[in-house]
Amino acid sequence: MKKIFLFDLDGTITDPKEGITKCVQYSLKFFGIDEPELDNLECFIGPPLHKSYQIYYNFSEEDSFKAVAKYRERYSDIGIFECNLYSGIEEVIRNIKENGGMVGLATSKPEEFAIELLKHYNIYEYFDCVTGSMMNGNRSDKTEVLQEAFSRMNISKDMYSEVVMIGDRLHDIVGANNMNIESIGVKYGYSVGEELKEAGATYIVGTTSELNNLILKLI
Repeated sequence: MKKIFLFDLDGTITDPKEGITKCVQYSLKFFGIDEPELDNLECFIGPPLHKSYQIYYNFSEEDSFKAVAKYRERYSDIGIFECNLYSGIEEVIRNIKENGGMVGLATSKPEEFAIELLKHYNIYEYFDCVTGSMMNGNRSDKTEVLQEAFSRMNISKDMYSEVVMIGDRLHDIVGANNMNIESIGVKYGYSVGEELKEAGATYIVGTTSELNNLILKLI
């Protein structure tokens, strides 16, 4: 029986493609890089931003943090709200609460941005705990985020069997595996190919409806 459900944000609760890709596009222009196709920037959805600049554009660590700063110039006022809740996800979260479960957010997005988004979409009240990265880039690895969430929610080792992580990318699944908890991979987000299966997700669902049905069986 699961009692504690930890959600990723981007690609799991919200579809952030427009905001994230346009802000990455904006930041790349600062470095003289023109990327007109937003679809090519979907790879930035989910992982820590500074790591993605290093991986996909071979930025140095110093330049990657400069790029994140440029990204946030646009994101903090405009990009943050260029997203939508996935249809049915609020019902999923509400059902957990109505069935006596606890809900936490575990995201690599800066925590203050995550809180602002949850409040904007009127779902903040459902969350027992919101844990994200720090604005300076610390605590952006999903395992580190989960460790902090466990600490804040007083989740001890004897409770690990009651916890499940829900996310759309391999980083969510790897983080869950590192914490020795089960995971649900959601295919409606931004996973690539079979990355959720290959990462070892305990369960994989294709829609928010399937996610809701699975959670109601687990809780």
